[in-house]
Amino acid sequence: MSERGFYDQGALVAVLTAQPIDRLLDYKAPEGGCMAGAFVEVPLGPRKVIGVVWGPGVGGFDLSKARSILRVLDVAPMRDELQGFLTRAADYTMTPLSMMLRLATRAPGLGDSPAMRKVYRLGSGEPERATDARRRVIKALGDYGGLSFTLGELAEVAGVSSSVIKGLVKQGVVREEDSPRDLPYAPLDADYSGVELMPDQAEVAAAMRTSVASGVYGTTLLKGVTGSGKTEVYLEAVAECLKQGRQALVLLPEIALTAEFLKRVEARFGAKPGEWHSGVTMTERRRLWKMAGEGAVQLVVGARSALFLPFRDLGLIVVDEEHDTSYKQEEGVLYNARDMVVLRASLCSAQVVLASATPSLETWANAEAGKYKRLELTSRYGAAVMPELRCIDLRSESIPMGRWISPTLRDAVAARVAVGEQAMLFINRRGYAPTTVCRACGHQIGCDHCDARMVEHRFQNRLMCHQCGETKPMPVVCPSCEVEGKLAAVGPGVERLAEEVTALFPEARVAVLSSDLFGSARALKEQIEKIAAGVCDIIIGTQMVAKGHNFPLLTLVGVIDADLGLQGSDMRAAERTFQLMRQVSGRAGRVEKKGLALLQTTQPEHPVIRAILSGDEETFWQAEAREREAAGVPPYGRMAGIILSSEDVAVVFDLAADMARRDGPLRAVSAQVFGPAPAPISKVRGRHRVRLLVKADKGVALQGALKAWVAQFRVPNSVRVAIDIDPQSFL
Repeated sequence: MSERGFYDQGALVAVLTAQPIDRLLDYKAPEGGCMAGAFVEVPLGPRKVIGVVWGPGVGGFDLSKARSILRVLDVAPMRDELQGFLTRAADYTMTPLSMMLRLATRAPGLGDSPAMRKVYRLGSGEPERATDARRRVIKALGDYGGLSFTLGELAEVAGVSSSVIKGLVKQGVVREEDSPRDLPYAPLDADYSGVELMPDQAEVAAAMRTSVASGVYGTTLLKGVTGSGKTEVYLEAVAECLKQGRQALVLLPEIALTAEFLKRVEARFGAKPGEWHSGVTMTERRRLWKMAGEGAVQLVVGARSALFLPFRDLGLIVVDEEHDTSYKQEEGVLYNARDMVVLRASLCSAQVVLASATPSLETWANAEAGKYKRLELTSRYGAAVMPELRCIDLRSESIPMGRWISPTLRDAVAARVAVGEQAMLFINRRGYAPTTVCRACGHQIGCDHCDARMVEHRFQNRLMCHQCGETKPMPVVCPSCEVEGKLAAVGPGVERLAEEVTALFPEARVAVLSSDLFGSARALKEQIEKIAAGVCDIIIGTQMVAKGHNFPLLTLVGVIDADLGLQGSDMRAAERTFQLMRQVSGRAGRVEKKGLALLQTTQPEHPVIRAILSGDEETFWQAEAREREAAGVPPYGRMAGIILSSEDVAVVFDLAADMARRDGPLRAVSAQVFGPAPAPISKVRGRHRVRLLVKADKGVALQGALKAWVAQFRVPNSVRVAIDIDPQSFL
């Protein structure tokens, strides 16, 4: 290495690949040498794979047998900050470093040369004959808001052959253009526009701008009641970040939120930001990945995985609805994006804004302890006021069998619809009914591959397992006793509630919002935009309706079963029920007209229900904090979940029992092991699942003890062991 960070031709370097090999591989630097952090193509067996030059090689073998790096890719090298982040995130989550690199290189065609390509956009002509296939092409181009497609991408999104697209090109309906690959994004203007902030908003925005301008790390909890204008406030922090010449990242919990948010960003800064989520094309993903590394995109709006983009100079990260459980990755690499945001920001001297009306207890506790700043918005923006909250005591209501809407709620919905306002009914269950039971023998239809009951989806006339995704046609005959005509749906789901609403309000326009009813994210966004425009009277939705949507005509929210989340033994049950109920009720009355939220419950005296109705959030958080601290559980203690799975139930239980017995490394740090026990959902995709839970004091270096503990055991190839640091789910 002739100078710091550069390796001369033939020097031995260590390369990390995203392949399932949990170690660095030594290669010779190519002709012309390479920088530390360079993205390279290397031979691995008969294949060519992409990797990153991680540092100097280790050697210790016959160097004449070392293979050379094939080429250095034409992309910005990985910065020390990102390399350090991936290393520390891997250590914290106990994840192989190669898997972390895979998260940071999830863009196709990184090795492609920057040549010209054919792209397709919407033209100005009209088709000679409007066939269904042609309409799908035109709609796809319109839905994606001017984004360019390659021929293959457009054909896939529209579900047509390439000949249909080429025919539209000849007619001038679609434009075919030569375009350079991976162009920079349009610049954003921090002073382009802005809304008039209320006094409390202006004060909070000024404090946030000062923090961003400081150029040092810090985390702020931005707590504001629903509808208080948190978005406009943190966009002022984004504006300051742009003025400092640095990049900003805004994470959203739900892809359906991006359409409205992108419009607000464009109105504020005069151009669209970069998008990173499953709804954008592969071409756009590659472009954004490259431009992030070159500093040619100033603001990225995305899902949790956007945290792993190779930003050149990241100065601000906003986590909107920071309490949302979707920030926790539950498969593959198990990480909480909210926590990883704080880690990455600390390494690149960036500011973090955690925004929520109902923050997680972890964030609330960090603010109480002084680790995070706390800024608060206590009133709604403009003329809007907070909705009134009331409970409906189901014990005193007369509801017919097989119905779930009480007379009180029915009358309230009718009154709102009669004056041209919207009502929303919320139930946190997808499908038609959670259980299908045979009235002849009592058999409940379960999944063939999981220990879970199948959920009826009547709109699709199928049963679905919400664990593995397996579906089967709705049977007529009981699969157990073979009696016909005795299968019955038990319990309500969002589809069954829609059926009841249609019967009660036959003249009303009804819209159902549930993630499994839409074939694409774009279709879901389109439905949300229609609801906001007032094309329906009654909205029926699952948990996704609680995530930041703004429906101007919505003045009534009815919660069908406010007690549902309080069932079970999850230590976060009270917290999550409180958050969900407050968020759902906050959809009501967000403009001039005052809203009303009605919670149907059989436990009006329950502390959580009382806290929701009173609005005394601080008292609720303090009580929750006292209980968690007394129990020594997060955020006042540490936990790790160990999930063992195998197709052989005896093998997995034997290994789990052996692990529980030989817990010396954990006892050495005063950690406790609980279990083994079958997971609440004990079989998923044909694999039996057993859980162990490790609990330790807050200051314990738990990862090292876990590593030493697991290293004692020879794990059969048939068994998978997953370690979940700071588990959010115990299923």
